[in-house]
Amino acid sequence: MAYATNPILRGFNPDPSILRVEHDYYIATSTFEWFPGVQIHHSTDLIHWELICHPLNRLSQLNMLGEQSSCGIWAPCLSYSDGIYYLIYTDVKSFIGMFKDTHNYLVTSSDIRGPWSEPVYLNSSGFDASLFHDENGKKYLLNMLMDYRCWNTKFGGIILQEYSQEKKALVGEPMNIFRGTQLRLTEGPHLYQQEGYYYLMTAEGGTGYEHAVTMARSKNIEGPYEVDPLNPMLTSLHTPNNPLQKAGHASLTKGHNGKWYLAHLCSRPVGDNRMCILGRETALEEVVWKDGWLRLANGGNSPCERVEIEGAEVDSSLDCNDLREDFDGDPWSIHLQTLRVPLSERASLTERPGYLRLYGRESFTSCHYQSLLAHRQQSFYVEATTKLDFQPKSFQTMAGLVYYYNSLSYYYLYITADEVAGRVLSIISCILGKGSQPVGVGIPLPSEGEVYLKLTTEKEKAYFSYSFDDKSYIRIGKELDATVLSDDYYNSTGHVMFTGAFIGICCQDLSGQGTYADFDYFEYKER
Repeated sequence: MAYATNPILRGFNPDPSILRVEHDYYIATSTFEWFPGVQIHHSTDLIHWELICHPLNRLSQLNMLGEQSSCGIWAPCLSYSDGIYYLIYTDVKSFIGMFKDTHNYLVTSSDIRGPWSEPVYLNSSGFDASLFHDENGKKYLLNMLMDYRCWNTKFGGIILQEYSQEKKALVGEPMNIFRGTQLRLTEGPHLYQQEGYYYLMTAEGGTGYEHAVTMARSKNIEGPYEVDPLNPMLTSLHTPNNPLQKAGHASLTKGHNGKWYLAHLCSRPVGDNRMCILGRETALEEVVWKDGWLRLANGGNSPCERVEIEGAEVDSSLDCNDLREDFDGDPWSIHLQTLRVPLSERASLTERPGYLRLYGRESFTSCHYQSLLAHRQQSFYVEATTKLDFQPKSFQTMAGLVYYYNSLSYYYLYITADEVAGRVLSIISCILGKGSQPVGVGIPLPSEGEVYLKLTTEKEKAYFSYSFDDKSYIRIGKELDATVLSDDYYNSTGHVMFTGAFIGICCQDLSGQGTYADFDYFEYKER
């Protein structure tokens, strides 16, 4: 018998929407401000998963220029009907403060790998939109309702409205079909049909440790919906020793082996303060229909570390996510993303063959044009290395290796120029916007020549090192606290964020003189 080990999609892969088409399984996950938008993974056995595409890869589909950290793509929904794949997504333009600006769109494709169509605008009334294909041939859009009024909860219920395939627009009036349970913060709606009922699955309890999956059902799509008497059907709130925490935001599919499976969000905390450096990940559970309700196959409502997959032939642990990108071809690896908009003219693979040339632009603080290419951290133990050739013109020009959470929190090992010391290697530590330089001006380097830069992570700790021959590495600076690069750290300070740590290569030119850096390779290796 074969097993899937949770999480099945490690690292920042939240809000899973699972879909089966014949013998193929697909999961779409959120990407927030990272471009291109939406990750779709493919599997034939629910055990081995491969990232196959980012459907939103054109500015005409997704332009996040200027959006703050943790805006962008929230909770995509993947579905299939009559030979067409449908992808619903929310592009969140703002979410901090009294209001949220949440625009919902639909793209389609006859091939899961694309190309995907130009977007159809749907509405802006809330986020976490999904598309339901009724057995009677009708289609309906669901999304949570945002309510800015101070005397109400911001989570105003689940809205249902018919979608016209012919008109490519919503028709009729939206209806509030479910206002949630005492768990509150009702979002992430998905509808399913089973034995004469419409089953409404929602996420409740927020995105932290109280996260949960709620089920309700009705004979009529418009309701009223009765809540599962044993609600919630999934949560890790009452099992703090379970390595899978924050279980919630789920979707459902029936396997080709006849069994039912639930893909859901989870996180793995580390350290005494239970910080989730890897962000929100995706796990899988076997579920069964029992007495008219959905239940975990193993009983209870707490997630499992390992799921037996009947019909699969190979027993396997999670696949390794190692990557070495030598920049010898176009495009670079699908596992590398940038921020908000394509790199376009800020990057070249032809100016110096075998190298990625990054033209320096704005600082990490900018929500506009950054020259950065990064890989999500998917293991607690990682070595990331790059070989850099960079001739800085002044202290305003920098290039190097970054351990990045968002525009206000990161660790940066970089080469720059100092008026006295010449070309130097230094570190910037920025936490919640407060920056420091723990090694000061830095270490003097030869005036020219390539340098190897490395980041090593060990759960809550990380450190930088460098080399001139890729054999003997010299450690620079003290141990870094990796837990500050997490949603939990932000939440503990009164902020709310939703992503995960990335490791990447970058270049900045704050003088605007067109300085560039050449990267021979980028390697991400799990230990």
